Amino acid sequence: MRLSLCLKMKLYPSLMISLLPKRFIKTAPSLPTTPLPTRSNTTSSSPSSFTLQFLVNSCGLPLETALTASKKFHLNEKNIHKTQSLLHFLKSHHFVDTHIADLIKKMPAFLGCKVENNLKPKFEFLAANGVAGNLLPQLILSNPDILWTSLDSTIKPSFKFLKSFLGTNVKITAALKRCSWLLRVNRNRTMQTNIDLLIKEGLPLDRLAKLIISNPRSLLSKHDKIVYAVNSVKNLGLETNDTMFIYALGVKMKMTDTTWKKKIEVMKSLGWSEEEIFGTFKRCPQILQYSEKKIRITVDFFINSVDLGPEILLVYPSLFCLSVDKRIRPWYNVINVLKSKNLIKREKKFPSLLLMSEKKFLENYVDKYVDDVPGLWEVYTGTANTKKKGT
Repeated sequence: MRLSLCLKMKLYPSLMISLLPKRFIKTAPSLPTTPLPTRSNTTSSSPSSFTLQFLVNSCGLPLETALTASKKFHLNEKNIHKTQSLLHFLKSHHFVDTHIADLIKKMPAFLGCKVENNLKPKFEFLAANGVAGNLLPQLILSNPDILWTSLDSTIKPSFKFLKSFLGTNVKITAALKRCSWLLRVNRNRTMQTNIDLLIKEGLPLDRLAKLIISNPRSLLSKHDKIVYAVNSVKNLGLETNDTMFIYALGVKMKMTDTTWKKKIEVMKSLGWSEEEIFGTFKRCPQILQYSEKKIRITVDFFINSVDLGPEILLVYPSLFCLSVDKRIRPWYNVINVLKSKNLIKREKKFPSLLLMSEKKFLENYVDKYVDDVPGLWEVYTGTANTKKKGT
């Protein structure tokens, strides 16, 4: 019977693969890692059994996903060594099975990439310039088009362009982690135009470098949008040479005028004047980057739980950057427990205490008393969703 089934599959592969139970496909012996399709052979709309089995057995794709992908290309059994070479090459550069499966889902045609003439020199260049280890598959998965991007005419010139502002590979890779499209920046005239604008407006080069690293997408925005944002931030009293200018610019560019106005109205409804809001924004632009819900929750906690007025957040605006559930509330609960046990004699103001590092808080207020106060660790971790050290 097995021989009969094999003969039928050989004669009618497309038909038989559709009739096979899902469990058969999953448990069938793995085929040797398989051949690369090329862009020229990815037009057929009917899946081949060989391609389908390869995607399921050798690449780890679910059957449904494999069916979709196999309609876009057919693998050539005669060129199986090419696929073996490709997958072996990827795995030697920190690509694991899940990376490869995800890559096939996003761009099945990547199986047509040639190793020697394309991937090898490209990966070698990237590795030599800091894009190595686990960062390489992360970068490729975030933007699979990199696999088709020319090394000599695009990637190398883009690195040269970025290095002219950032100086080191470490800073370039930091920017690439936030926006892999920077590898094609030499083809994006908008970014150059936006950079020219900021330099003309007086933005120091060291601040420009920080902007490229921290918020590169803002520089890829339409030129009219960044012109409007620059003027808006300057109208609030922040000049381009101010430390907070680039952060204020980033916040302003992330929202529409309607959203901006709504957030201002929310803060006014909580008791602040426009002068106080914009004065605080100039010191800590992040106060307006959070949602209306987040703003209300933070203010509500300090008013109703800590019994402090909303003005405390004007003094310590960076408190908006902290999570109420993961940081503010559990720390507040710990301090209250210690106060109830008379273990804190000279207490810092709670808002300023929140700004210390996690490590320092643990040392001074948790580890120091955890053996003397039953349940203190549970109080600390109750809403922080952390695990006790050593467990």
